[in-house]
Amino acid sequence: MLDFNLNLGGGAEPAAEQEDAAQPRPEIENVIIIGSGPAGWSAAIYTARADLRPLLITGNELGGQIALTTEVENFPGFDEAIQGPELVERMQRQAERFGAEVLIDYVTEIDTQSQPFIVRTASGQAFRTQSIIAATGASPRRMGVPNEERLTGRGVSYCATCDGFFFRGKDIAVIGGGDSALQEALFLTKFAKSVKVVHRRDALRAGATLQRRAQENPKIEFIWNSVVTSVNGENKVDSITVRDVKTGASTDLPVEGVFVYIGHLPNNQLFVDKLAMDEEGYLITDKLMRTSVPGIFAAGEIQDHRFKQAATSAGQGVAAAMECEKHLAELAG
Repeated sequence: MLDFNLNLGGGAEPAAEQEDAAQPRPEIENVIIIGSGPAGWSAAIYTARADLRPLLITGNELGGQIALTTEVENFPGFDEAIQGPELVERMQRQAERFGAEVLIDYVTEIDTQSQPFIVRTASGQAFRTQSIIAATGASPRRMGVPNEERLTGRGVSYCATCDGFFFRGKDIAVIGGGDSALQEALFLTKFAKSVKVVHRRDALRAGATLQRRAQENPKIEFIWNSVVTSVNGENKVDSITVRDVKTGASTDLPVEGVFVYIGHLPNNQLFVDKLAMDEEGYLITDKLMRTSVPGIFAAGEIQDHRFKQAATSAGQGVAAAMECEKHLAELAG
């Protein structure tokens, strides 16, 4: 479970740190970071080390998508797999150690016309800030088939870490063929009787190591060239209907759980008609992580529809922080 306690514990804090903690927030923030995934925390670490006293507003998904990931094996610096929630917690502690403030809240509105910008939150607070780093990430894409929404929480899930335990000894399906789909399929084999991976193509998009592990796991079966056309059941999932995209034939697969990993949609609601976006809804940034509004930067999956990795998001957060620092220095003259 993520620890968002601002007191890191372990004895009394040094006097200087206690004084810093007691200082009120400035009337105008230097920078507000929106989002608490790897991009947001990396931006917080770098802006805090630059003595900018960043304010990071977590959002309603603490830690973002990586906090829902079981084993992270490809984040630099860890020779053994680390749990996603633990990785996020370490990032938070590091950012706070350098002076970042964390607000457990989510942003409901930003005013990009005002100068300074205005950021409003669900708790009714309003902050003025010289700059913003958007790190709101992306959310799981739904299949959009009959009964999917109705049976969400009753067999349909988008988080194996959250719900896998409830499917012990049951037959389940994982929808998708990328890294996330295979990672979660492998995780689910710890609980499930069997895992059917339904993929619309005849080849996977996941990395070679994950493919090999999944193909060697006796609990995993692949349903190739198939798409889900319906989730079935009254009060809970009892099957899914899949259609072969080559033959057109439909088949009902008896499963009690459906875990969906078919991509993500950018969490861009705050920025509609305020910042430039591409045709898929991702924020458009230049190589310096600058958006279409000077003083607003973006990092991570809110602007990255290609790489979508924790490590690349962290790097983008670093870049946004460094450019934000330069921007603020220019404002100060």
